[in-house]
Amino acid sequence: MPRVIRYLLPLIATVPLLGFALFRTSSAVPTEVQRSQLHDFRVEVVSEGLAHPWGLAFLPDGRALVTERPGRLNLLDLKTGKRSRVEGLPEITARGQGGLLDVALHPKFADNGWVYLSYVAAGEGGFGTHVGRGRLKDGRLADFEVLFRATPFTDTGHHFGSRLVFDRDGKLFVSLGERNQRQRAQDLKDHNGSLIRLNDDGSIPADNPFVGRDDALPAIYSWGHRNIQGMALHPDTGRIWINEHGPRGGDEINLPEPGKNYGWPVITYGREYAGPSIGPTHKDGYEQPIYQWTPSIAPSGMEFYTGDAFPKWRGNVFVGALALTHLSRLTVQGEKIVGEERLLDDLDLRIRAVRQGPNGLLYLLVDSSEGQVLRLRPVK
Repeated sequence: MPRVIRYLLPLIATVPLLGFALFRTSSAVPTEVQRSQLHDFRVEVVSEGLAHPWGLAFLPDGRALVTERPGRLNLLDLKTGKRSRVEGLPEITARGQGGLLDVALHPKFADNGWVYLSYVAAGEGGFGTHVGRGRLKDGRLADFEVLFRATPFTDTGHHFGSRLVFDRDGKLFVSLGERNQRQRAQDLKDHNGSLIRLNDDGSIPADNPFVGRDDALPAIYSWGHRNIQGMALHPDTGRIWINEHGPRGGDEINLPEPGKNYGWPVITYGREYAGPSIGPTHKDGYEQPIYQWTPSIAPSGMEFYTGDAFPKWRGNVFVGALALTHLSRLTVQGEKIVGEERLLDDLDLRIRAVRQGPNGLLYLLVDSSEGQVLRLRPVK
């Protein structure tokens, strides 16, 4: 398929009037060696036949949890590829881009068993992104409780976010899209279009930037975001990094700071899907991205590599691409991106999530109606 068609199809699929039916099935994964600048590797299929897998978390016993957007949570044996269904999930609304999204483990999971989910559920006025947790016991989530609801709800099926990351202080960061209603990202009385910061029990940290203000919601950490679909913790600084979708161009990597406004839709490097510009790229009072992609790659999962399997990749950050169907390897110096290599761009895979797993191997989720869990293994 020509590159221009590969690029346009995912963009067309994001236009609200056309819905979200245009998903390609994943390509067969070749067995030959994949060449790259620093490490050659092979791609292994760990599991397949998943319906739009979205989130991945590794358990201490060598298994993994994998979410499927229609509302299923799987226990995956990484050695055999066998899966079993986890029961005890909350009511989930699978509509448009929404459904069961990310999964994360409590930093003290080995002691308390808490598994955190982000998902879409119905409520007054429509539906919205929720965060809840349950204790993983004997293949089910027990004692499930809802910790957070992104309000107000609406009927649109677009831009839910939503990644979950714990920082070194045990605070839970939740990324949210603006539900394709762009002005909501500039409303501090609206959770959507923001990065949220919570305590592990869902309560509001006392040092959140808008605590005590009548004109803002206290869970908001940063705002002016379009649709954050990748988030990772820097292994050295402990700082949160995010990536977010622009419209036609202007995908961004941002380093959110408390109380700062990241500009959407007042400033953007992107344009309307029909072509006209949306706004300027710079304006006083709004933060600049540290990196941006034009044309759009539709960035999703994000992971800093710290393992031993690919030693020359240490310190690089990996970003999955949904529109231009590749895995970006970004070279980082301090808080700057100084280089990019695009991997797997010949395989036509919509890469939804990137995670470093056991033994320092990289795992990918392929977003498709026949989705896969893939593993990258170095060629010795």
